[in-house]
Amino acid sequence: MSGTGVHTHGTGWRYGLLGLPLAFVSLPLYVTLPRHYAEQYAVPLGTLGVLLLLTRLLDAVLDPRIGHWVDQLFARHPRQSWVAALLASVLMAVGFAALWTPPADVQDTRIHLLAWLAGALVVTYLAYSLASMVHQAWGARWGGQPEQRARLVAWREGAALAGVLLASILPAWLGLQATSVALAVALALGLWTLHQTLAAHVPATATAAPTEPTASTAVAQATPWRTPAFVALLIVFLLNGTASAMPATLLPFFVRDTLQAPIWEPLFLGSYFLAAAFGLPLWVKLIQRIGLAPAWLLGMGLSVLAFCAVPLLGPGDALAFEAICVLTGLSLGADLAIPGALLTGVIHHAGLGQQSEGRFFGWWTAATKLNLALASGLALPLLAWVGYETGRHTPDNQFAMALTYGLLPCVFKLLAAAALWRAMRRHPVLRGQA
Repeated sequence: MSGTGVHTHGTGWRYGLLGLPLAFVSLPLYVTLPRHYAEQYAVPLGTLGVLLLLTRLLDAVLDPRIGHWVDQLFARHPRQSWVAALLASVLMAVGFAALWTPPADVQDTRIHLLAWLAGALVVTYLAYSLASMVHQAWGARWGGQPEQRARLVAWREGAALAGVLLASILPAWLGLQATSVALAVALALGLWTLHQTLAAHVPATATAAPTEPTASTAVAQATPWRTPAFVALLIVFLLNGTASAMPATLLPFFVRDTLQAPIWEPLFLGSYFLAAAFGLPLWVKLIQRIGLAPAWLLGMGLSVLAFCAVPLLGPGDALAFEAICVLTGLSLGADLAIPGALLTGVIHHAGLGQQSEGRFFGWWTAATKLNLALASGLALPLLAWVGYETGRHTPDNQFAMALTYGLLPCVFKLLAAAALWRAMRRHPVLRGQA
């Protein structure tokens, strides 16, 4: 195990706490924002989908370069990467607040409103990319055995779940402006505790030698695409992430127009993420028994089994959907704890630990953005194309939403499971046993 005291509870939660405000930012951007601009400013869903897709793609294009810069910062001293995360957090808090408070003269003209939205999104996305890449690379540099990696990721993702829960309830309780203030406070606290782990952030004492054919270290440092196991894992991550992001984007519309139970929406979100939080320790224990990737496959199967019943639901089926939220929330724990732990294993297995984490997480973060972009850029225009209209409770409208919300995620999840099964057979490191 590399690092000093890395896997103690004290260092684990101090490292992971920054995940809370980072997740706090991400949930409103792909759940609350489309509904907010559609209802408050009458922006068409198709227009919102295209705008979200373009801004996220622009952001994703820059992520690999940001990851390269993160590696340079770590090479000088981890403290420099922490300062970069601090500056990024300031920009993130400003951009996030700007999303919800466009000036009055901007609101009067559609093109000006869209330009404001695009600008605030780009600032928020880029700042989020830098801060999250520093945070993920910070933990990945510690390495460790599969269960140790999963446990460290679980601290980060557990904090992220707490952030998601706060982000799902604070806007309704306190309003969006107070939510922006809460974000700034949480960022300051997370950065402070991350700084406290600097003493434990030491170079690895040993790095596993690669056991499968790879390019030379110099070339692999230049591009993670020359690491075959990474490419295979990224494909799985993209498919699985899109399967998860689509329901998140469409949930407010499904709850209001198909279930016709808007008062239940906070409960649906809360139970989903609480189930994921309670499930995290269970997945870590299961990983110790069967390995990382097999546990992930089980999580995908549980999600499909639960979610395939969604197209059958209609008005009055809130309790049935609540049960689905709990089951899919449990499966989410696997999605949170396992991919990052597998990626850390791939990096160290390729002999690139303490060297290229930023490069790998640059592409990883770009893939995360692409997941959200595909969810918004495909699902929202598709709904508009099939004639879906917000607030209309006709059978055709409800059927279009049920199919888009319930069927498409299952298709993507099954594709992800097939891709993971194939990757496990080709790359031993992806079995989580190396």
